[in-house]
Amino acid sequence: MMRWTLWAPLLLFAFFLGLAGYQLFQPKDEFIPSTMIGRSLPEFSLEPASEARPGVTLADFKDGTPKLLNIWASWCLPCIAEAPHLEALNEAGVEIIGVAIRDKREDVDRFLATHGNPYSRIGSDEISAIQLEIGSSGVPETFVIDGNGVITHQHIGDVRADDVPELLEKLREAAE
Repeated sequence: MMRWTLWAPLLLFAFFLGLAGYQLFQPKDEFIPSTMIGRSLPEFSLEPASEARPGVTLADFKDGTPKLLNIWASWCLPCIAEAPHLEALNEAGVEIIGVAIRDKREDVDRFLATHGNPYSRIGSDEISAIQLEIGSSGVPETFVIDGNGVITHQHIGDVRADDVPELLEKLREAAE
């Protein structure tokens, strides 16, 4: 009996070490499914974040045309990286509505002047209220919204060149 109690802590440690090692070599799942997919945007009205564009309301998403909702900020480095790809989507005829998170108007205007402005409207979400209500976990993040204001797809992180065809396809699906 005495020998078993001496080996028990070592066996327990070896078991947890093996379990930790096993978990380290499992494929990482980077996709976090949103609970908002298939649900309507909440009622909201945001003041303009820029001199160049009007603010954003829920009604802007309920005109029958699918749109992209891009959550971004002037202080966000990945937002700079995605700017040319959002411009490419805009040039392909996609309407992109932006929501600037915890940003100042002069910083938003400076960002747009430097990196381009693919947005038809830009709302200011100074306390991240809308961002949190739609289930956004950070910036940048892009949502496909159908013509009735329902979220049909969520893209986490910056939009890259290889994401453009997928977003165009998701917009086509949202139009059906």
